[in-house]
Amino acid sequence: MAEEGDVVSKTFRALVESADRKFARVRDFPSYGRAQGQHYFQKVFKAYMRLWKYQQEHRTELVKAGLNRWEIGEIAGRIGQLYFGQYTRTSEARFLVEAYVFYEAILKRRYFEGCKVKDLGVRFKELRFYARFLLVSLILNRTQTVKVVVEKLKALVDNCNANFRETNFKEWKLVVQEIVRFMNADTTFAIASARPFRYSAIFDCHPNSVQYVARFHAKKVLKFRDAILMSYHRNEVKFAELTLDAYRMLQCLEWESSGSFYQKHQAETKENGVVVDYSGTSGLIDMKLVADMTDPTLPPNPRKAILYQPSVTHLIAVMATICEELPPESVILVYLSASGKPSHINASPVESSGGSKRTTKNKLTSHNSLEPNFSSPEPHINGKKGFSDYYDDYLWLGSKGNGGSSNLYPGDIIPFTRRPLFLVIDSDSSHAFKVLHGAERGEKAALLLSPFRPMFKDPFSADITQNGSQFTFFLTAPLQAFCQMTGFALYDSDIEVLKNAENILSTAFSKWEVILCKSLSLDLVWAQVLSDPFLRRLIIRFIFCRAVLSAFCPPEESEQYVPVCLPQLPNSLSPKAEVVQSSVSQLANHLNVADGFHFDNT
Repeated sequence: MAEEGDVVSKTFRALVESADRKFARVRDFPSYGRAQGQHYFQKVFKAYMRLWKYQQEHRTELVKAGLNRWEIGEIAGRIGQLYFGQYTRTSEARFLVEAYVFYEAILKRRYFEGCKVKDLGVRFKELRFYARFLLVSLILNRTQTVKVVVEKLKALVDNCNANFRETNFKEWKLVVQEIVRFMNADTTFAIASARPFRYSAIFDCHPNSVQYVARFHAKKVLKFRDAILMSYHRNEVKFAELTLDAYRMLQCLEWESSGSFYQKHQAETKENGVVVDYSGTSGLIDMKLVADMTDPTLPPNPRKAILYQPSVTHLIAVMATICEELPPESVILVYLSASGKPSHINASPVESSGGSKRTTKNKLTSHNSLEPNFSSPEPHINGKKGFSDYYDDYLWLGSKGNGGSSNLYPGDIIPFTRRPLFLVIDSDSSHAFKVLHGAERGEKAALLLSPFRPMFKDPFSADITQNGSQFTFFLTAPLQAFCQMTGFALYDSDIEVLKNAENILSTAFSKWEVILCKSLSLDLVWAQVLSDPFLRRLIIRFIFCRAVLSAFCPPEESEQYVPVCLPQLPNSLSPKAEVVQSSVSQLANHLNVADGFHFDNT
């Protein structure tokens, strides 16, 4: 028996070493591209599945041979990492859910708890596990799980500080501060009834317009396949390498599950009608559970490459790779959020009131930044744009210094216009990218450009380092952005008030979808993506954002505070159009904030 146990132990250790070697090969593979090491991922998945099955079948012998519970947790954590890595590469929801299943099992079965306090290495493994589980839970909107894990992380950091005084845990204290700051900024944690950021067939598919959308057919129809999401601001809200703005955009470009996933996890897991105690030695994790937690009827999510503070050359390399691999008749969404100058550093959340032209009635404040140049551009020779027009203003992708290597110019984007692009630029230099319109090299680009600066009634809401970008918030959660802008106390509001406000928006969005589908003046750039639910929703929300900001800011300063789209959308949906302005007015009156707006018809 002793020899048999020895053989089992040696076989297990060999399987662990083999799986770890394979894991090391794929851990640092880039998260973009359609064929990046897929063969290696299949091999490493196979190695860990074999290892997991082996420890299940020989659990008794392995425990007798000295197998620690944290070792089982580490294997499960590696499998969770692999699944999350596949999610970042493919955006397939099932991989994200699989990662959650494994991480949740580790937590419930307390694999890392109860081991010797003096084992510093195991404590670091547990810290990393909590951090990874938090990221997965955030993306899945498992707010209650996030709150539980944050408390466990805090307690563990405090415990480590007390028991390992010679070790510096400053980085882990910063991790705790990051997630707490993220939770404070993310309205999902404060508003239990908030609608999901993800596309929901229940909330975002409007019955009155669905028939028009279904019948709509442009001369050319593009499929939304890939997205690049990049955010680069100093001191912006983030957790790990996921910024608040990228987090909102990421969810905005995914399908919402039917809800079975959330219902499944309200009850304790049972086997044969008996509640399972996961604190024992059972190593079983029901990997088939994921089938009950995803919605197979939903189309695949578009792939998303999420870039955290990339260099300009890295961003361009990612764009080149994705453009090269883009299937025919497809469009890429590129979301770029960054400051326009290296000195745009949010020194103060509010602008000095001295010399302001804005009205006392509105009490408007804006984000502090360098004064943009609103003078008319120099005339072009023979009506053509000069070389300097493409390399004048820029986005700043750098932490310090003034080197041109950190400048992303509009001209840097031009080579990629050989493929269809849907560009969302959120910056105080966004209007510099107007020069792309008409300068494309093959396909006309769709441009949604943020205002130069945000607009708020409450001066403290203007700080992007605390609340994220206003323009991005409007595109991803329009009602919450509207309430934040007007100072409406969203957190303390009656549920019925919010529900009726959402209904007002849904009715308006449905009308606007019908107008777009029936419009004879709709540019092909917009028409060819209108059939896609994600891009159509962004267009509709842009119309809302533009109308709201146009009616909220002083008319003489509208150029600074109103977003721009190119090519132009139909005049029938302009900020002054009755069907648009009446909806904004109705919403403002419903929330009792109409005194901050100026409407032409009132």
